[in-house]
Amino acid sequence: MDLVWFLLGVLLLILVAWDVFETIVVPRPTPGWFRIGRYVVRSSWWVLRRTAGRGPDRGPTRERILGLFAPAVTIMLLFAWVVALALAFGLILFALRDQLEPPPTNLGTAVYFAATSVLTIGYGDIVANGTVARIVVIAAAGAGLGVVALVVTFLFSLYASYQRREAPVVLLQAKAGSPQSAVVLLENMARLELVDHMPGFFGEWERWEVEVLDSHVAYPLLGYFRSSHDNLSWISALGTVLDTATLVLTTIEDIPRGQAQLVRDLGIHLVEDITNLGNRAPAASTVDRPAFDAVYVRLGAAGYRLVPEADAWAAFSAARSAYADRLEAMAAFWMTPSVSWFGGSDPLRSPTHRPDAPSVPAPDEATRQAS
Repeated sequence: MDLVWFLLGVLLLILVAWDVFETIVVPRPTPGWFRIGRYVVRSSWWVLRRTAGRGPDRGPTRERILGLFAPAVTIMLLFAWVVALALAFGLILFALRDQLEPPPTNLGTAVYFAATSVLTIGYGDIVANGTVARIVVIAAAGAGLGVVALVVTFLFSLYASYQRREAPVVLLQAKAGSPQSAVVLLENMARLELVDHMPGFFGEWERWEVEVLDSHVAYPLLGYFRSSHDNLSWISALGTVLDTATLVLTTIEDIPRGQAQLVRDLGIHLVEDITNLGNRAPAASTVDRPAFDAVYVRLGAAGYRLVPEADAWAAFSAARSAYADRLEAMAAFWMTPSVSWFGGSDPLRSPTHRPDAPSVPAPDEATRQAS
């Protein structure tokens, strides 16, 4: 037996088994210095990001390509693990070539025999005669079947978590528009006389945050699954809910603030944990005073009783800084729609998203008219 080839094969086999175990079986993030799955996902996404481009264009072709990434990379992981298993068992069997009939004359032939064992093809052109070699061949077949079964189960689990994540995001579109906007959400809640339901709304999203925090930290691949609807993403939905809670806490009076505080605190925790996994790209989010003044006018026109504007601006800008930059970094990394709290509109030009709403002048014009 060639001990060097045998030890190399055992080492590679341990690395593959550990990577599969950490990626699929362990329900928590497990960083490591060598992770086949991590490098496959990260490197593939790096290439796709640069191929698809980072510009503002979000045409259907680019979105379709980005939407294919997560399912495709799951298949790539299976392929990478199977290839690594074949190579690992090939190294071991090459070390045990004296127990094979006919003995492989080179490493490639041993890897071929290992691949037919891992894939349970078994052509029979090479046969294991020795006890150790037979054990290795049986282990190769069991490892191949086990990895395929684990990946299939993993894929079903990912899709179940994905569906639980996306249903509330699509439902939010009816209230907050597309792209989602905290300002539009608050306007529609007032227009539909649903302001009293705001605590229940925040309670539902608190439970959503718990689900996403648990699933996306345990299985970071979920972050790469995109919404099937244009201009929607779980990141922008989270930003909309956090901005809405922040406006309730800092700017709007007469809405119970307890549940808003809870959903905001948990949302900040979620954003921090996701970005701490490395799922972020350089980005920054700012809200300037003129934009806030315009939104302040819109909320007043919607019928809300507001905190004095100067106090509201100071509190809002400070509170939003706790999560906004990280959210924008997540959106930049995953190339999702902006998490701007204005949604797709410019509040200085479009006072409202409602076609039947009265026109609201910009702050300077409102001041001139009042004087």
